[in-house]
Amino acid sequence: MEGQIVIITGANSGIGKAAALKFATEGYRVIMACRNMDISRVVQQEIIQKSNNTNVDLLQLDVSSFESIRSFCAAFKEKYPRLDILIHNAAYLNHGEKQYKLSPDHIELTFATNTFGPLLMTNLLVDHLQKSQDPRVLHACTTNIKHFFDPKRKIDFDNLRGELRDSRPFSVYKMYGDSKMALLMLTFKMAEELRSQGIQVNALQINRVKLSEETIQKMSPLWRVLAKLQNLSNPLPSGMADTYFHICTSDAFKNVTGQLINHKREIVQSSTSEKGIVQLRNLFGSASYPSYATDVDNVEQIWRICTALMKSYLS
Repeated sequence: MEGQIVIITGANSGIGKAAALKFATEGYRVIMACRNMDISRVVQQEIIQKSNNTNVDLLQLDVSSFESIRSFCAAFKEKYPRLDILIHNAAYLNHGEKQYKLSPDHIELTFATNTFGPLLMTNLLVDHLQKSQDPRVLHACTTNIKHFFDPKRKIDFDNLRGELRDSRPFSVYKMYGDSKMALLMLTFKMAEELRSQGIQVNALQINRVKLSEETIQKMSPLWRVLAKLQNLSNPLPSGMADTYFHICTSDAFKNVTGQLINHKREIVQSSTSEKGIVQLRNLFGSASYPSYATDVDNVEQIWRICTALMKSYLS
C-alpha cells in the first residue's frame, strides 16, 4: 500500500498507537496526529523501527481546539497531495474529573474533543479526501452508548458549552457517553452529506481492551481495583487496531457508509424494542444500538449545534 495516506488522531498510545503500527507495517504513509509531542516523538521512532517503515510522520494536533485543527489541516495539505483514510481515534475521558472544563473555544472539553473536533477536522479535509480513489472516515465510538437503552437517558443539549456548570452536577462518564452518542449521530448525518462525494463515514463500537496503568491510576480506588481485575481478561489494543485496518482497507467495507460496526466486524442495527428481555439482550449483546441515535429530532439538533459552531468559527 505504498503511497496510501492515513491520519490517526491520538496515535501515541492505546489503540491509536497499535493502529499506527499496523498501518505502518502494512506499508501505509502514517500521519500521527497527537497533542503531546515529547511523548509522541518517542512512539514515532518506536513505530518506525518495528515496522521498518520510515514514512511515519508526526504533526501536532489538539482535537479540542479549533485553531489547532485548522493549523494541523493546513500543515497536512501543504505536505501531502491527498488523504485516503481518516481515523478519529483520539478521545477525552479524564477518570476522576469532577469539574466542568471548557476548550479554548468555550465548549465543554469532552464534547469539544470527542464530537465537535472530529466534525470540523473532517470538513476541513474533505477536499483532500475527494482526491482519493477510496476515501474512508472512521469514528471510534464506545459501548457506553448502551446507556441510551434507558428511555430516560438524554443528551444535555442545553449544556454542551457548560452553560449550566454552576447548577448542574458534572459526571465525566455521562458526558463521555453523551459525546460518543452525539458522534454516532453525526456519523449517520455526515455519511448522508458526503455520500455524493464518494466519501464513506462509519463508526466502530470499541469493545473493552487492556487499559494502561496511567489510565487506571486516574480512577477512584474502587474502580481501580475493578479495572485491574478486568485487565486480566481484556484483549490487547492490537486486536481492535486490526479491526480499524480491516474496516478502512478491506473490500468487505468498500461500499459501506453510515453504519456502526461492532468488534466482531458486523454491522450493528438500530434496536426495534427496548423493553423487558429485549432490553437486557441489547445491553449485553453487540447486535443493536439505541434507537435514540436515529431519532430525527436528536440528529438534527446535534447537527444544527455543530454546524452553527463551525460556521461561526470559519466565517
